[in-house]
Amino acid sequence: MRKDRYTLTAIFFHWAHVLIVFFLLGWGWYMVDLAKGSAERTFAFGLHKSIGIIALLLWVGRLAWRATHTPPPLYPDGRELARRLVAAIHWLFYLLLLLVPLTGYLSASFTKYQTRFFGIPLPKAGWEDPAINAVFSQIHQGLTWVLVALIVAHVAGAVLSHLRGEPVLGKMLPWK
Repeated sequence: MRKDRYTLTAIFFHWAHVLIVFFLLGWGWYMVDLAKGSAERTFAFGLHKSIGIIALLLWVGRLAWRATHTPPPLYPDGRELARRLVAAIHWLFYLLLLLVPLTGYLSASFTKYQTRFFGIPLPKAGWEDPAINAVFSQIHQGLTWVLVALIVAHVAGAVLSHLRGEPVLGKMLPWK
């Protein structure tokens, strides 16, 4: 593996997170309009929660990998401000990829429903309380919109860098 590229494991974590987050975004928007109490809504929320837990587990693995493996250098030509901005965006991604599923789990913990991971019951962090559920649900939705905005900025930055002839995309694409 060249030192100017991410490792294959880092590339896997990145693209797995991309697929999971895009699925969760689309599925989340789909499921909220389903009829309350319907079997379809129960299934949709259960799947959303299970995939969200996978996203959280992926985050743990990704952070552990990142803590033990140095990424390729950003802007080795000395653009310190650009390097700091990109690093801050990456750490903000890590924070949001933790907080979005965590607030979703906390929201679900304050409902009467048992959170399950593909049918396996998980412990609740709370009790039935619609007001607390609503607070965590609003935080979950708000952080999701921040994540969407950050994704748009991230993709735009990668495309703009590529158009300027900088080898940014080549560092994270699975093919060489």
